[in-house]
Amino acid sequence: MTTTRRYELRKRAERQQETRRRIVEATVALHSELGPARTSVSAIAERARVQRHTVYSHFPDERELVMACSGLHLQRRPLPDPEPLLDVDDPLERVQRAVALLYAYYAENEGLLANIMRDIEDHETTQWVVGVRIAPVLGRMHEILVAGFRARGRRRERVAAAVAVALDFHTWRTLHRAGLDATAAAQTATAMTRCQ
Repeated sequence: MTTTRRYELRKRAERQQETRRRIVEATVALHSELGPARTSVSAIAERARVQRHTVYSHFPDERELVMACSGLHLQRRPLPDPEPLLDVDDPLERVQRAVALLYAYYAENEGLLANIMRDIEDHETTQWVVGVRIAPVLGRMHEILVAGFRARGRRRERVAAAVAVALDFHTWRTLHRAGLDATAAAQTATAMTRCQ
């Protein structure tokens, strides 16, 4: 293969990568503005300055596009890592730290998360991507927090329910809209788990 041919192939690959990046960036922006269920391929193409067929050429199905979109978003703004919480022995302090981290994440990503929570009700692709990208992290966080209480039987069920409520996006949003700052919201959510 000649040097010229290799150069042309490299330049073509770079252009394709750039086009793919613009498509994913456009998708992230539109999901934040409109939500996954309300984002059309036409809108993505327009925002990315490409034709619709170019979007389909890079992402033949919606799941592939949403995985690329969620991957980019989570690379830039990762969910809090629940594993360091294992180093906190006191169960209420563990909840307090987890909720503070998670609520800060919710505040930073409110628009996108509100759209996702709306769309998850009836948009299959949103349900799927949340199950793949977000639910495992939140599930692990829930598991770590509940384990800290060392509760059994009915009490464990109540603790698990209280922790689930504390971690929920809608709980944070309700507390935030009620005028609580991040610290007060985290303290209030932690107090709910104390009652169990």
